Amino acid sequence: MRSPFVPMYFPARFARPATLAWDSFKILLIWAAATGPMAILVWGVAPQLIRSDDPMPGLVFWRLVVAGMVWQLVLSLLILKLEGVPFRPYTLARRLWLTSPIWRPSGKPMVLAFLLVPAFVALGFVGDDLVTRLFQATPIGLHLLEMAPAYADIRTLDVPAASGRWDILGLALVSSLFNYLLGEALLFHGVLLPRMEKAWGRWAWLGNGLLFAAYHAHKFWLMPGLVISCLCYSLPAQAFRSNWLAVLIHGLEGVVLIVAVTAVILQP
Repeated sequence: MRSPFVPMYFPARFARPATLAWDSFKILLIWAAATGPMAILVWGVAPQLIRSDDPMPGLVFWRLVVAGMVWQLVLSLLILKLEGVPFRPYTLARRLWLTSPIWRPSGKPMVLAFLLVPAFVALGFVGDDLVTRLFQATPIGLHLLEMAPAYADIRTLDVPAASGRWDILGLALVSSLFNYLLGEALLFHGVLLPRMEKAWGRWAWLGNGLLFAAYHAHKFWLMPGLVISCLCYSLPAQAFRSNWLAVLIHGLEGVVLIVAVTAVILQP
């Protein structure tokens, strides 16, 4: 029986060395085109824009993170255009794996795959927390944590100045849209994961998770811990050839974010 991690139209073995090298280079080039601008925005531009008397400097940081994710939408559209993908709903859905889960050996719908979402959410949360604690207990992990500016931690927005600031909720909603659907999710899971499967076969989910974790230059002190959750997005997405699984697993943290931001805004 064919493994569910191998698509029916791609061989389980790797492509020829020359083809594999070229495809891998293009994948890494796309990764760099997303990671580089994000790093420049948050660590080059943000410190220049943050005023010393700003009670909530984290908002500047957050807005620039959103700008980096908007760029990822533009980058995704450019790549799809270069691929010659028609911008029609049905065609885009198939190319981006925004279709119902399937059981690969038979090609039949596998709606029950959605029942795995809570398990992957829990695994990502617990795994990230455990690895992060272990990493930050090491000398290099502690050093990176100390290097992180306070404004890069969203919890610093829980201050009296945030009370009644409904624009922060608007920022959180826009951030969630580009984080979990139109920006990071679209590029790394919709655009890159199918390309990586073509190049790397059954191990594309592993490469995708590692590259997605390495992209988080704006959270460098957390990157090792992020590997677990990033793998929890890509594994079920490739296994069942449906990025709706990745969208749900990744996007549930957005619900927590919106609730937390609303609570901060409503504080007396």
